[in-house]
Amino acid sequence: MDELGWEPLRNRHLLVERGGDTLVFAGVDDVTAEASGLEGRCAHLAGALNGADPDLPVLLVAHQPKFVDRAVAADIDLQLSGQTHGARSGPSTTSSASTSPPSPASATAAPTPSSTPAASRLLGPAIPPREITLPVLRSPHMPTGP
Repeated sequence: MDELGWEPLRNRHLLVERGGDTLVFAGVDDVTAEASGLEGRCAHLAGALNGADPDLPVLLVAHQPKFVDRAVAADIDLQLSGQTHGARSGPSTTSSASTSPPSPASATAAPTPSSTPAASRLLGPAIPPREITLPVLRSPHMPTGP
């Protein structure tokens, strides 16, 4: 990823500013990262939010939607995820049910909504049409018209 100039949000955040509004864009490592044995790899939400203004809205990217319970406990405004596989098995015959339980494409774990693209719920030889979710975030301070 470094060679592509892409820097993942591993337990850290960035501030996104548009039109006078600021959003905390935070990311956490995968919930299974700790088992990798790599130093410092784990899903650490407190680390991702360290230094963030608690009065700003937070958009959290978490690889697996089951992280939403932690997001709710931390009062996160929105979680986006992409790993579910619908508990299907892949070519390696390893079931993803234990790490990625099925979830609806959009769910609300009040008060934190979570969104997961439906097409990301499949693993294995059956390739569904790809789906890309394009979230549109609107500031309450800006008009909603075209």
